[in-house]
Amino acid sequence: MPRLTLWTLRAALLYLGIGFTLGGLMLFNKGVALDPSLWRLWPIHIELTLIGWTMQLALSVAFWILPRLRRMERYGNSALAWIAFVLLNGGVLLVAAGEWFDELSRLVLVGRGVELVAVIAFAVYIWPRIKTFGA
Repeated sequence: MPRLTLWTLRAALLYLGIGFTLGGLMLFNKGVALDPSLWRLWPIHIELTLIGWTMQLALSVAFWILPRLRRMERYGNSALAWIAFVLLNGGVLLVAAGEWFDELSRLVLVGRGVELVAVIAFAVYIWPRIKTFGA
């Protein structure tokens, strides 16, 4: 398994664990009222599970499983994919921080922009590996 796939899978599982823990805490709070302010975790829970876990898992599997190149390097120059990995994680953390600290709501916008750049970088990287069946 390629090193990038290992890192993205580990990061995705970390986001899954944190996101589900926050979700479980909010669910427990619904049954046993601990603190009403725990509902502030809702947008962070969504960000970590939807973008941090799901998107990262999809990119990881796409990097690993899409058809490989016929050259010596089966995955090509993966620098753009690594940049996408770093940017995606940075964007998730920026959005989560912006949601936690209401006065830093600009971080949410910046984080979404960074996530968009990450997706574009990964799309540019993976584009040559997308081929018709049998090609």
